[in-house]
Amino acid sequence: MSQDESVQLFETEANELLDDMEQSLLQLEDNPSDMDHINSVFRAAHTIKGSAGLFAYEAVIAFTHGVESVLDRVRVGEVEISQDLLSLLLSCRDVMGQLVDAAVAGHDGGDAEVQQKGRALSTQLNTYLEDSSPIPAQSPAACSAEPDNEHVSADSTPGDYWHISIRFGHDVLRNGMDPQSFIRYLGTQGDIVNLITLGDEMPAAEEMDPESCYLAFEIEFDTGLDKQAIEDIFQFVQDDCQLRILTPLHLIKQQQELIEDRVTESMHPELVETAVKKQQQVREKQALVGKSIRVSSVKLEQLIDLVGELVISSANTKLLGRRTQDTALMESLENMSRLVEDIRDTGLGLRMVPIGETFNRFRRVVRDLSQKMGKDIELVLNGSDKELDKTVVEKIGDPLMHLVRNSIDHGIESVETRQQHNKPARGKLTLNAYHDSGNIVIEVEDDGAGLSRDKILAKAEQVGLVSPNQTLSDQEIHRLIFEPGFSTAEQVTDVSGRGVGMDVVRRNIEALRGHVDVESWSGQGSRFSIRLPLTLAIIDGFLVKVGNSSYVIPLDMVEECVELPGQAPSQLTQGEQTNDYINLRGEVLPFIRLGELFRETGSRSRRENIVVTNFAGQKAGLVVDELVGEYQTVIKPLGRIFAHLNGVSGATILGSGEVAMIIDVPELVQQVAMNGSRRIRGGMEMPSMLTH
Repeated sequence: MSQDESVQLFETEANELLDDMEQSLLQLEDNPSDMDHINSVFRAAHTIKGSAGLFAYEAVIAFTHGVESVLDRVRVGEVEISQDLLSLLLSCRDVMGQLVDAAVAGHDGGDAEVQQKGRALSTQLNTYLEDSSPIPAQSPAACSAEPDNEHVSADSTPGDYWHISIRFGHDVLRNGMDPQSFIRYLGTQGDIVNLITLGDEMPAAEEMDPESCYLAFEIEFDTGLDKQAIEDIFQFVQDDCQLRILTPLHLIKQQQELIEDRVTESMHPELVETAVKKQQQVREKQALVGKSIRVSSVKLEQLIDLVGELVISSANTKLLGRRTQDTALMESLENMSRLVEDIRDTGLGLRMVPIGETFNRFRRVVRDLSQKMGKDIELVLNGSDKELDKTVVEKIGDPLMHLVRNSIDHGIESVETRQQHNKPARGKLTLNAYHDSGNIVIEVEDDGAGLSRDKILAKAEQVGLVSPNQTLSDQEIHRLIFEPGFSTAEQVTDVSGRGVGMDVVRRNIEALRGHVDVESWSGQGSRFSIRLPLTLAIIDGFLVKVGNSSYVIPLDMVEECVELPGQAPSQLTQGEQTNDYINLRGEVLPFIRLGELFRETGSRSRRENIVVTNFAGQKAGLVVDELVGEYQTVIKPLGRIFAHLNGVSGATILGSGEVAMIIDVPELVQQVAMNGSRRIRGGMEMPSMLTH
């Protein structure tokens, strides 16, 4: 591992630890005495400090040392968790993140603003350490001092120390690690009572490789750390060294006494059951860690691209094989197609991540904003285990942030207002995720005042979005809030109200081939529903022909296919006005003729078919000339020159080399719902999905 790779690993692990630290602190808000979360916060700070010591990031070490000192007093019961302390520790967590970013970028200590924040927070931390040594403004001097092998702690029994035996691998120096930095940092975590350097592997001078490491050390170490914490100091070279740690004698005696006490207590079945469950959790966690590896996102993207090309090549090979009419070849190609499909599913599975990590980030947002605005808001998370494409997860964060902030600012009322309306003083904000028809649906719901229908309509008339005499349904009125620059906020705040947030939400979600909708109930709250595809790379499609062109419909949205009935007057035609619907087993099914929408000029089939699609519970039919069948579809995004093209969400390359458009079912279903599927023919031009 090179120095750059080691720094990158430090940054990644530090950010993960900071996220864990934040979540544990937020959990402590509801249960301040939870020792698991207290220990989790302490371990995160301790590990970050230790890792920073290996790279001599002095500012990170110095500031984190203060945080660790306060957390240590919390662990032993000398300081109690309070709202003020939690707020302070959350602020410290933010500064720790800024210091880590600055150190990795080569600016240890950060800019003047970060340094000022750090000094102010260190002063506040010192108030919790009044009877202890104050937190130093700079990193401990011991961080740069050489190990002292003469010092013996006065409080220790001679020989009663941790014994560390470490033999560094030959490639440690080549991998960018300095053995001396580990020894120096070890000295900051306790007293190095004795240190012996072993040279038994040192070759003769003429055989020595200057880039190889031949060092080994035997160390007597006096510290209050436990064995795991000592092992963590050497985590960056755990694969390049042989490490043995022997426990001090007095700790061995304590462990023996503890074991005897546990044996006595083991007569209680509930204690045994609890211990077994705890051990099982540890084993499962260790097994999970052992089976996981870090993979570069760039390499993963390259893999998915190659899988996409493999799918296209497989379709082409299968098409050529059919022309030969060779039975043995066709069977072989069918087997290959199944393997390609398995590879496709496995490859896409590598990019699927739970949405829970994104949800958890809003705990801090809701906490800070509710306190800032004087509101009492509970955040409820459901469906955190639901998975979707990593690319979608990364891009959905901003739209969700807009919706959450908007619900806190405009949706949920103040405590006084809620009590006046006989509502619970504490408001509720819910984030919910679930799978539906090959999509993931993310809901942001609050129990606030709801959208004001009259205010929205009045504002829309004022800015010219609707005419005064125009009749709109509640759903159409609610959707006006997604228009550019639309806002009913009486005053602009630093949270929302500038009329750009909801428009950004819609555009960002539609850029992900998604759809956003809103429902609201006066005095009861609102619910924003975001429907997104699970992946943006490869989907199962249903291939159809319209005229001389091919189109792909996402298979997850296809319910069934039926033959279009003859145009019986009682079903379709009423003079020059035509209602495009059929009676599908007693259900009214509106439909759209794709040939007319896309102005296909090819010959029409005598027997047309309807592909029945379902999106968000709304059904619509798509009339096509020919049903080809299922098709593995590699999604190719449309270029800027086709940005004006509506009704399609992308394109794909067929095995024959032909380009087929992928139908945007949500947009077509929405058009049917909004227009009532009514078209005026006979002398009037048929509306086209192609804009000019």
